[in-house]
Amino acid sequence: MHASGALELNSVKENVVDVRADRTEVLVVGAGPTGLTLAADLARRGVRALVVERADALFPGSRGKGLQPRTLEVLHDLGVLDAVLAAGGPYPVGMIWQDGVRAGEHRLSDEVAADEGAPFAGPWMLPQWCTQEILAARLAELGGTIAFGREVAGIEQDAEGVTVAFTSGPPARARYVVAADGGRSTLRRALGIGMTGEQVDPQPMLVADVRVQGLDRDHWHIFPPAGENGYLAVCPLAGTEDFQLVAQFPEGAAPDLSPEGVRAVVAARSHLAPADVTEVRWASDFRPRAALADRFRRGRVLLAGDSAHVHSPAGGQGLNTGVQDAYNLGWKLAAVLGGGARASLLDSYEEERRPVAAAMLGLTTRIHRGETRRGDATRQLGIGYRDSALTVESRTGLTEGALRAGDRAPDGIRGGVRLFEEFRGTHWTLLAVGAAAQARLPRTPGPTAPTGTEAVRTIRIPSYEAYGEGLFLIRPDGHVGWAGTSPEDLPAYAARFAGPPQASGRTGPRDQASKRWRAASM
Repeated sequence: MHASGALELNSVKENVVDVRADRTEVLVVGAGPTGLTLAADLARRGVRALVVERADALFPGSRGKGLQPRTLEVLHDLGVLDAVLAAGGPYPVGMIWQDGVRAGEHRLSDEVAADEGAPFAGPWMLPQWCTQEILAARLAELGGTIAFGREVAGIEQDAEGVTVAFTSGPPARARYVVAADGGRSTLRRALGIGMTGEQVDPQPMLVADVRVQGLDRDHWHIFPPAGENGYLAVCPLAGTEDFQLVAQFPEGAAPDLSPEGVRAVVAARSHLAPADVTEVRWASDFRPRAALADRFRRGRVLLAGDSAHVHSPAGGQGLNTGVQDAYNLGWKLAAVLGGGARASLLDSYEEERRPVAAAMLGLTTRIHRGETRRGDATRQLGIGYRDSALTVESRTGLTEGALRAGDRAPDGIRGGVRLFEEFRGTHWTLLAVGAAAQARLPRTPGPTAPTGTEAVRTIRIPSYEAYGEGLFLIRPDGHVGWAGTSPEDLPAYAARFAGPPQASGRTGPRDQASKRWRAASM
């Protein structure tokens, strides 16, 4: 449907994929942004992961079109930021129309300036189909695979793993399964996990990707409600010739998704004629709701993305929250499977991510209802895990705004070191900030080139106001796990979750990495 040149994965021809039970460590159900992010993260860590998708191709629509600054940081770490920036663009300013006349501009969000610690200022527009193609291409580069046309029919789990049956083809066996199969998750229902939530708005919505003539591509065109008609918004999709159309309907209405129906909506609510909509490329409808899974894990099956939390699209948080679910979970699964961590490390996934999802649900609902504006909170840079069992802050006397354990680790350049480049990869980073902290470290060689197997990399930088001074152990997902003044406290921190790796039936770099973790961090 959309030509990007990035993939041939978006085809049923790629459906011949080995799903033999002895080959898969993690089975990811769902090839949306969440599932593809997780699979790519696992693949770069050497975990044998397989993505299965019930559809015959990747999702074709633009639906989740906004990537927030924190998600851009995640995509930088995964090695796809350049592709994302090349394919997308910034959000346009809104243009309000009244009776066929431009009535004035409207900014949909508060502007926030970038700074040294947060290099991305605002959201980046990229149609969801394009985000998925970029992630799928990265997964393919890393040796990962997607099996299309695999609809889940049943699931059984035992002490050693999970068996998933499909409506056609052989079953798959994996050590763990991650349900990233959307708001109507088959796996979530099979596990008996409920969703608690509410209807955000009883008025149904139409969303479509269209080609339109007669509107400029410099503005997000907004046609306010008039009479019985709800609002119409037509937004140019960066990097494409398409516009995303969103229209609101009265309660009880059933939007017509046919090309003729879409054209009729545009003609009824704007100065455009039906023929000005030259092509309808994709259309869908939905009723905004907010819901949260009662739990994010049952045994060896974990929920991520829309299978765990369903958002109103207002504020652009759903896709981003799902991508960050995956980013939180990937390193933990890898550590448990072969990196020297106890299985109880996976308990921290729900502990950390479910409160975040609940907060984002509240935020998107308030934005949808006009109770708050998009702004600093929607950037997701302030999300942290200060109350997590994996978080230890051993310093005292910190000021109100000081960086603390659990917070996102800021970027910056000090002493010729770009922090995000040093954090990038699969390792932990021990960051010594300031002369006093550096003096407490044993004399070891400076940072080495990433090998993909090193457990802890030590970095020394001069004092930096974003951190203050001290020692900071940065997790693989870019959050401060431990902060203190003496490296002698690190063994106690590592003992919280370090332990013998689960038997995986193979030896290799990650088995050696588990030994390095225990040696380097304790």
